[in-house]
Amino acid sequence: MGILVAVLLQAAVAVTTVARGTDSQITKPREAVVRSADEWQTLWSAHSSDRAPAVDFSRYIVLGVFMGTQPAAGYAVEIVLVRNEGTMTRVEYRETRPSPGTLSAQVLTSPFHMVRIPRTANQIEFRRLAP
Repeated sequence: MGILVAVLLQAAVAVTTVARGTDSQITKPREAVVRSADEWQTLWSAHSSDRAPAVDFSRYIVLGVFMGTQPAAGYAVEIVLVRNEGTMTRVEYRETRPSPGTLSAQVLTSPFHMVRIPRTANQIEFRRLAP
């Protein structure tokens, strides 16, 4: 088991959060891979009217997960692991929802998480993990 853990850790990719929150203007669930400044401006404009954070696309790409509009507070999404598997880069993320019967503010939210990783030509695959 120790060897498996070591192999998985070696394949882990350094991840830096670019933006995370519950107020995206992207209202439908979406997974995004952004490899250029033009793509970044398009995604950010759909996401927010604020100024986009600077990203050096000669060195990095941006990965994003958007839950879409949710009916109450207590929803969230987090990219928990990015790892290389040969010519594939796998993005694992977890969505959380309020427990049944939990009192939460009845306000529309749109949870999102965007991260920066070192530039890669790998195919990107997203995988939603069980809560």
